[in-house]
Amino acid sequence: MRIGLVGYGDGGRYFHAPFIAAARGVELAGIVARSPERLAAAAADYPDVPVYPSLTALLAAGGVDAVTITTPPQTRRELVMEAIAAGVHVVADKPFAPDADGARRLDAAAKAGGVVLGVFHNRRYDADFRTLKKLVDGGRLGRLWRVHSRMDLDNPHTLEAGPTGGLLRDLGSHLVDQMLFLLGPVAAVDAQLDMIDRPEGPTDASFTLTLRHESGVHSHLSASKLNRLAVRSFRVYGDGGSYEQSGTDVQAQAIFAGRRPLDDLAGWGYEAEALWGTLRTAAGAERVPSEQGRYHDYYQGFARAVAEGTPPPVTAAEATEALAVLDAARVSATEGRTVRIE
Repeated sequence: MRIGLVGYGDGGRYFHAPFIAAARGVELAGIVARSPERLAAAAADYPDVPVYPSLTALLAAGGVDAVTITTPPQTRRELVMEAIAAGVHVVADKPFAPDADGARRLDAAAKAGGVVLGVFHNRRYDADFRTLKKLVDGGRLGRLWRVHSRMDLDNPHTLEAGPTGGLLRDLGSHLVDQMLFLLGPVAAVDAQLDMIDRPEGPTDASFTLTLRHESGVHSHLSASKLNRLAVRSFRVYGDGGSYEQSGTDVQAQAIFAGRRPLDDLAGWGYEAEALWGTLRTAAGAERVPSEQGRYHDYYQGFARAVAEGTPPPVTAAEATEALAVLDAARVSATEGRTVRIE
């Protein structure tokens, strides 16, 4: 699958391009970048890949089967629609629409155009989350009661300001998608948002969410970017025991340290043994080895979907479900009440 990457900011450069390059059956066939800084970065990182000034120019050049849209959130809808109109398959970065209604319209347009539309909820492929999901799927915790997920990042410069930004749409998209994937549909939401004033408008800078899942399990999610904390943790309770793990966002740290998955695919993405989680049951405490973090699996799965006509790793319908939860969370925080998901 020949794919074009639209946008070469931090997202495109660090969270897409290296994993496209590492994915079997996928070739990075073009990059869209505009600013002199990003043009220079793309040329330095991938000197053999052509760079285009716009998606229109990339599509006019031909030769791509799919595109990844990783430009700022307010620009994504128009670019996704342009790619669909050209008959090109699309990976849309999260959040791929302003709200659930907009997401449903994009999903319908992709189906009508006969193209695969996938959403880049790559944190299903985090080492810590894959380890937790293996434990849960294997029944090691018995019947689940509740899950706590915390993601505090110390990078205030990446907080997108104003009504189209905010942390709820950013990290909230990931944390909610993980819980939907792990625990199933959400019935009701309680949320609190911590707001700051920015020139672009009021911006949610941290949040706490309580999700009541239809299964009866409840999950508790929190995140921040401005509080000089760097903590990634899970705590899980079930009638068979508990599991606790604090990780390091290992793939992101490796990428920002200058490493790439292609440098060592076999050794990529594992948490150090000192950071392995602990499972506690009636049999005692057990350290649980890290599963491998594999963001490149997303692109391998998307290539299979394009080739075989099967669903992509994260469908637009699944991402719409996450956006419906985020929509409800904003209403809950604004009105100070529990909001049910219809």
